[in-house]
Amino acid sequence: MDIWGGENFEISFRVWMCGGSLEIVPCSRVGHVFRKKHPYIFPEGNANTYIKNTKRTAEVWMDEFKQHYYAARPAAEGRPYGDIQKRLALRKSLKCQSFKWYLENVYPELSIPEESRPRAGIIRQRQRCLESQKTENQDGPALVLGPCIKTKEVPAVTQEWMYTQTQQITQQQHCLSVHTLFPGTQVVLVPCKEGDTKQRWSKVGSHIEHMASRFCLDIEILGDSSESLRELVINPCESSAISQRWDMVFS
Repeated sequence: MDIWGGENFEISFRVWMCGGSLEIVPCSRVGHVFRKKHPYIFPEGNANTYIKNTKRTAEVWMDEFKQHYYAARPAAEGRPYGDIQKRLALRKSLKCQSFKWYLENVYPELSIPEESRPRAGIIRQRQRCLESQKTENQDGPALVLGPCIKTKEVPAVTQEWMYTQTQQITQQQHCLSVHTLFPGTQVVLVPCKEGDTKQRWSKVGSHIEHMASRFCLDIEILGDSSESLRELVINPCESSAISQRWDMVFS
């Protein structure tokens, strides 16, 4: 069997996380034969194929720990990795454990980078910044895109956001969240709740991905005038969608 890129990692994760086991048999030998050339070609190039395969493994198996993969392989951010729905369905049907379980029970000696303090900064789309806005008719603050404001190089309070190690985007004990996981669902600002998967987000390339739905933070324009309301929603990720491109600028 010729396993190249990320498939060897995936097989290992699938065995351990899904109830299998690996056995060491006396007198057995495991080796890797390095050939002078592959019997097949890589249309996208060796490096791109390796990134694609390892990225697929991270997206399917590593849960919230995939952020460490992207930290080690920044070139993978924004790269296409194909359809992984069948792999996710397989993991679900096999009732596999989480990657956190794998780290705690299978590979506890693996050193995970220490958690750092939450990062503060702005979330920007071109010349507009995400901000909270108090309203009288709503239970909590509304989310809008307004002109970026700085006072002595410090972001306005309503435009400053914290990105935590639990992957929450917060402002004054409130977190970005959604009520449902359907396309077009409005993004709202609600009290932060530990362990709420609807409040988890990940920056992947130019996208801000909602972890529970696998959709991306998007803008829908309501109305047809220059003063039209811009509503924050989640939608299926599209690499060409300008409305889904965001900068998270942290100090």
